[in-house]
Amino acid sequence: MKALYDVPAPAKLNLFLHVTGRRADGHHLLQSVFMLVDWCDALHFDLRPDGQISREDLGPALPADDLTLRAARALQTFAGAALGVHLGVDKRIPAQAGMGGGSSDAATCLLALNRLWNLHLTLSTLEQIGLQIGADVPFFLRGQNAWIEGIGEKITPLVGEFRLPPARFAVVKPPAGLETRLIFAADSLKRDTETAIISGFAANPFGFGRNDLQPVAQRLCVDVTQALDWLAAQGLQGRMTGSGSAVFAPMPADSGAAPLAHAPAGWTVRTCSNLEAHPLAGWATSDD
Repeated sequence: MKALYDVPAPAKLNLFLHVTGRRADGHHLLQSVFMLVDWCDALHFDLRPDGQISREDLGPALPADDLTLRAARALQTFAGAALGVHLGVDKRIPAQAGMGGGSSDAATCLLALNRLWNLHLTLSTLEQIGLQIGADVPFFLRGQNAWIEGIGEKITPLVGEFRLPPARFAVVKPPAGLETRLIFAADSLKRDTETAIISGFAANPFGFGRNDLQPVAQRLCVDVTQALDWLAAQGLQGRMTGSGSAVFAPMPADSGAAPLAHAPAGWTVRTCSNLEAHPLAGWATSDD
């Protein structure tokens, strides 16, 4: 039986996240940079000739109807695929962290099944399907660090003079999670940050701007503040990624393999490197 094993789904960090306005329909207008890092889930795909889509039970690690299943069903419906799949997900990226783990899993599922089912769909077609699953899925499908605008639909790859330099980051996920909708619903959320330009960001990519969601998140979840304080105790300047609750900080180039101090019980701490491209970049044909 055909299978694909240990197919990676990398996490992302938001190097900054500004809220620049709000549309009449309630959607917030954002600017951000999404950066891929080498903290990855691993997915496994076993072909099912009976057309059924199933997934191993991971208990509380994944809900019964997670984004990988939704992605597989959406792709099968769109393409009229007769084949099915049994999914395995090795969850390593923490949930409710602001690191895009679920969206990345969905993107990897679309790319892998496009190959396993011999569908030969183009990248733009997969993006259209991915948008049904989540706003961040197209970013992971494109597979390049990117400048993000609008409600997340405007994606500009950071290439050439804007390419991110290699760097290492300390990433901390405290036990508590955060619901994105609660942050965006808060009256105190800053929604009028001045619009930035890529060249301004590129002059200081790992220190540019701020995360406008962070003050609200800190009021809702004390763990975010505690994680930032812990990074500060390591001599690192941290900020939250996405809607949290994970925080991160660039590590000095001369820090080498120096270990971070022991973190409180229940916290997940990891040193990550940024990626120049998604490990599956090129798995779907571009329309260009």
